[in-house]
Amino acid sequence: MEDRFTYGLNPEKLGAVSSYLCDPNTAPAEFLLVKSQYLAETGRAVSRGALFFQIRQAFLPGEVTAEEANRIGYETAMRWTKGKYQFFVCTHTDKAHIHNHIYFNATAFDRSRKFHNFIGSSFALRRLSDCVCIEHELSVIQNPRQHSRGRFLHYGQWIGEKPTSAKQRVRLAVLAALEKKPTDFADFLRLMEESGFAVKHGRGGVISFLAPGQEKPTRLRASTLGAGFDPEDIKAVIAGERPLPELPEEPTVPPRRVNLIIDIQERMAQGKGPAYERWAKVYNLKQMAAALQYLQEHHLTDYAALTASTEAAADHFHKLSDELRTTEEALSKTSELMAATVDYAKTRPVFDGYKAARYSKKYLAQHEAELATYRAAKDTMNTILNGAKLPKIEALKKSRRELAGQKKELYAEYRKAQADMRQAVAIKANIDHLLGVTDERENKAQER
Repeated sequence: MEDRFTYGLNPEKLGAVSSYLCDPNTAPAEFLLVKSQYLAETGRAVSRGALFFQIRQAFLPGEVTAEEANRIGYETAMRWTKGKYQFFVCTHTDKAHIHNHIYFNATAFDRSRKFHNFIGSSFALRRLSDCVCIEHELSVIQNPRQHSRGRFLHYGQWIGEKPTSAKQRVRLAVLAALEKKPTDFADFLRLMEESGFAVKHGRGGVISFLAPGQEKPTRLRASTLGAGFDPEDIKAVIAGERPLPELPEEPTVPPRRVNLIIDIQERMAQGKGPAYERWAKVYNLKQMAAALQYLQEHHLTDYAALTASTEAAADHFHKLSDELRTTEEALSKTSELMAATVDYAKTRPVFDGYKAARYSKKYLAQHEAELATYRAAKDTMNTILNGAKLPKIEALKKSRRELAGQKKELYAEYRKAQADMRQAVAIKANIDHLLGVTDERENKAQER
């Protein structure tokens, strides 16, 4: 809580501040005091649920001053909390768009209740904020853009600003520290601390960095930050043995997935109503727009090229499927042969004893399980090898490692090829439906 409030009250960002039933500088203590009183009066634990809630409210660049934005944020918070909860409003001016950070206590000031999110609370809050802005003759977002999972983007992303991720901030800080030519790794960590990152030392020498306002530290390792950001790589850069690591690009938002359009007439015949028809028409328009964007990005303006591209995607997927199946079969046989070899080696002395005892029934009764394992292992080895020479166990281990790595690489490529094929097939099916190609083929098939 204190970290969040410190971020909101950062003087480098702060343009205006206001509060209700609390002092922003002592808000953490005042919030907790109300919670302790609530616990004493009701006996209900305050550890359950949120300690406080935060609202972000942004405005179109150039429409309001910091003071005006703060007054609107105060009004929004007062109407949202109905004057029953402590809150304070921090107006930030460090971005192109002025925006508010509104913090309010989750426990009512009179200790009568706690605030709980309800279904659709974000939509209700957005409607209230829009209503307040409209009353003050300010702009509101009419149609917020959504990403693929259906959640609304925050205002900064909506206007095209993408906040830098925690990993990218660590990478940038590492590069900045290395450019200052630290004398050793300890000096490098000192420079990271000076840039605002807390250095965390974990078990096994693991080093992590925690930025202000960040909840979970980011580990300094290649698997997290990318190639060149391992501690050994950093030490090599300091020693002058290798150049600075390259800064990987931030991942972009994936393009909208194209799905098959809906046959509205068929659905209406099944009993769907007018509301479904209106929704389906909008849905089909979106799918066709996404398909057109795909065709333009891939320069598939010719139908023959679209057909060839779809067939190539399908062929590539099936080829990878065959390769993956072959690799999995080889890996399974290798693992099975290794297991059989181990069982054979363990039970071979038992069989030699059985043979030396002239296949005694008494010996067989005493070692029946071991002898059965021996026979099963021998049969498995004969079936898999088919007369070939048994490789050494080290060669089998090496082969299994190579096959496992090959399977992992193929599977990643297989998943991508599968997604590409489904996308291409869906787009071609939509274009065929639009051009009437599907109907024509069905008519020809019926004529035949």
